[in-house]
Amino acid sequence: MTKKEIIRRIFPLAVAFLLLVLLMPRSAKFAYDYRKGRTWKYETLYAQFDFPIYKTDEQIREERGSLSSVAIPYYKFSDEIVNKNLRAAERLELGGLRSAVVSSMRAIYQKGVLADDGNRRRTGYDADVIYVQRDKRAVKYPVTEVYRLADARAKLLADIGAAADLNVDSLFRSAGVYDLLVPNLLFDEQTTELVHAESAATVSPTSGYVSAGQLIVQEGEIVTAEIAQMLDSYKREFEANVGYLGPPALLLLGNMLIALALVVLLFLSVYFNNPKIFSDSRYPYIVVVFLLGALAALILVRVNEKLLYFVPFTLVALLLQAFMKNRVVVPVYAVSLMPLLIFSHDGAVLYVMFFLAGMVAILAFRRFNRGWMQFVTALITFAVLALAFLGFRAADLVAGTVWRTLLSLLLGSMLTVAGYPLIYLFERMFNLVSNSRLIELCDVSNPLIRELEQKAPGTFQHSLQVMNMADNAARAIYANADLVRAGALYHDLGKMNNPLCFIENESLVTREGTGTTRYHDGLTSEQSAQAIIRHVADGVEIAQKNRLPDAIVDFIRSHHGTTTTGYFYQQYLRAGGTPAGAEAFRYPGIKPRTKEQIILMLCDSVEAASRTLREYTPEAFSEFVERIVSGKMEEGQFDQADISISELGTVKETLKQYLSQIHHERIVYPQKNQNNSKI
Repeated sequence: MTKKEIIRRIFPLAVAFLLLVLLMPRSAKFAYDYRKGRTWKYETLYAQFDFPIYKTDEQIREERGSLSSVAIPYYKFSDEIVNKNLRAAERLELGGLRSAVVSSMRAIYQKGVLADDGNRRRTGYDADVIYVQRDKRAVKYPVTEVYRLADARAKLLADIGAAADLNVDSLFRSAGVYDLLVPNLLFDEQTTELVHAESAATVSPTSGYVSAGQLIVQEGEIVTAEIAQMLDSYKREFEANVGYLGPPALLLLGNMLIALALVVLLFLSVYFNNPKIFSDSRYPYIVVVFLLGALAALILVRVNEKLLYFVPFTLVALLLQAFMKNRVVVPVYAVSLMPLLIFSHDGAVLYVMFFLAGMVAILAFRRFNRGWMQFVTALITFAVLALAFLGFRAADLVAGTVWRTLLSLLLGSMLTVAGYPLIYLFERMFNLVSNSRLIELCDVSNPLIRELEQKAPGTFQHSLQVMNMADNAARAIYANADLVRAGALYHDLGKMNNPLCFIENESLVTREGTGTTRYHDGLTSEQSAQAIIRHVADGVEIAQKNRLPDAIVDFIRSHHGTTTTGYFYQQYLRAGGTPAGAEAFRYPGIKPRTKEQIILMLCDSVEAASRTLREYTPEAFSEFVERIVSGKMEEGQFDQADISISELGTVKETLKQYLSQIHHERIVYPQKNQNNSKI
């Protein structure tokens, strides 16, 4: 491995390592794993610091529910009613009793008078205390400290009757005294409702306190509900306000080791499944997609973990699947989700949910990947996420947070559809090739193919024939038909630079004074071979200049592999040459490595050589294809190919059938009798 290749592999991982270290949480995660009802399997735990005991969500809901059923009524003390009625009482004809009546009414009004239905009127409230607002200040009173209207009138009658020798009740009725003693505490429904809502919403989140050094749980003790509540509170306070208690350098070292483990796992995921990726642009793309998932998890763990349910992590799987095979996608996606598992409180739940949903999304997207059908994939993904989540949280279905989480998962699944067009951006950035771009490349009206058609029309027709033949073979063994079609269309692109060098474009040219000649007339076998061989390098140059994907460039490099130019090499041998000079006739390409590249090599050779067939019988086609395939195998062209013997046999049979279809017998039409007169 060269120094350049080592740097190419290490540099993206080094960048990923630094970003992971920078964004990892600065506090340590709680070191204990526990469940209510299970045994505490660690050493006896004492509180290292003072912390409050936080109420559970259920306790807070119950307390709010109890507060919502009881409300304290608010009343406004009306000075206007008091002053008005006291002035009216001072004008009554009561003789010597007037002063005593006014004084008694003033004392009664000072304490306050409620209507007889009191705090139950219109509201349904029936509290033992009330708030009385007077001079912009509200004071809580027991309801027994104020008068109801009937009690107030009875008090007035008792105060005056004790000092008079006449029927005071009759006097008060005739003089209208009772009409001047009315409720001066007026119910304020709006303030009552507002204060009631605020008090229900401001339930204290704590229910106790644990001091430093206090026992929390003993080794081997069953974790009861009370102990679990203390542990939850201790964990919450530890991670929010205390965190790592040791030297900061050790925390940094721990984060660096975790980051190193993640990038090493990423490297090994690629290395053990398809090490060829290291040599093309898919490798930096994998690192970027890995970072998208990992950094999203790390950032939200530090900001707000609840937002993790909103993130479309399944999009990472789809972004990988667009350009990679599943044997690479699965382990890389698994590593991308590991920051969730390591740093999130609900890491195990989130990891299982999103890993399962990602695998299902890959399967669903194969069928539902066009237009509006992408939303079907999103709904399937949401269903998987929801079922997995409810499997972990079935006991909490009554909690409002569960339904909010499900809504977050639904929105996140829909964001997968919104984020999928990132594939087209990455496709251009990393010069990759997706199925949609393959279809675009196969459009024969694009400028590069039109140029090939104009400069080398015979090569263009040959490429079309190879494309159709390769399409049939690829579908027969479930290879990527769109990829092999695009490769076939561009594989001879380099012939544009010197089209007359190739027999399919050969035309007679007139040289002054010499008659008509062909391109190779007067050239040695070595010169002709070099002119032929050059179309591979020219094709690579043209493809890279036009920014064709690396996958297409590989077809150009590999469609002849490391074979020799058969015609001119044999001509060289017949002229007395020796096999020692074969290198001058050998293509400096690469051997095919994929099924698609093998298919193109065979179809290119079969299509070109089929023009020399003299017999068009099934036996002739069979012998012809077998000879070409055997020749390639003898030259070692399949040594690095990812194709089985069974698949190769299927390809051969497909090529034989294809030749029999395009070279079928035709009816000989009789010539028209010129002597017949027209009717």
